[in-house]
Amino acid sequence: MTGDSLRERSKARRREAILTAAYELFAERGFDATSIADIAEAAEVSPRTVTLYFPTKLELAMEHFNVFVDRLAAALHARPAGQGILDTVEQWLREQGGSRDAFDELYDRMLQSNPQLKGLCRGRLTDVVQDGARLLAEERGWHPDAFAPRILAATVASVIGELTHRSEPGDLETAMTFIRAAAATLRPGRPDAGDTRT
Repeated sequence: MTGDSLRERSKARRREAILTAAYELFAERGFDATSIADIAEAAEVSPRTVTLYFPTKLELAMEHFNVFVDRLAAALHARPAGQGILDTVEQWLREQGGSRDAFDELYDRMLQSNPQLKGLCRGRLTDVVQDGARLLAEERGWHPDAFAPRILAATVASVIGELTHRSEPGDLETAMTFIRAAAATLRPGRPDAGDTRT
């Protein structure tokens, strides 16, 4: 193994230690009551090391979720030719459901203890799903600002939020049936108005 590989692995382990320490403290004490110094002590690194990896405490708190939604955005834009947006979302959700681990459980516990962070996550997810709504509008020949793709995007964001934090076997199938049924009832917006509320 080369020196570069060893350094990269060491950096990855240190980053993981910082994230784990932070999320454990956020879950136990709360986000506001936890300092960078507390996180550094728990991770056995210096406060400067923490801020080199994560410049702010909020960036640290949001890191796991940002990686999660970045994967969704990448999946939407890299979908195979001919694969629909809703099929892509379903495939991505299935992949996420099969890859949950102890760190995901810790992250969920941290969010449950910090409602303000849950709100930020919902907003970030909505932004990504709204981008997917524009792709859906293109796919179906709808106006990009039409009400139909916007309301469908809001529904999909809510469903993803529920499925990724707490779900039982069969919930994904139920959710996708609901989303597809909702999509089937929507009419395209008028290109000149971009809305269906008339």
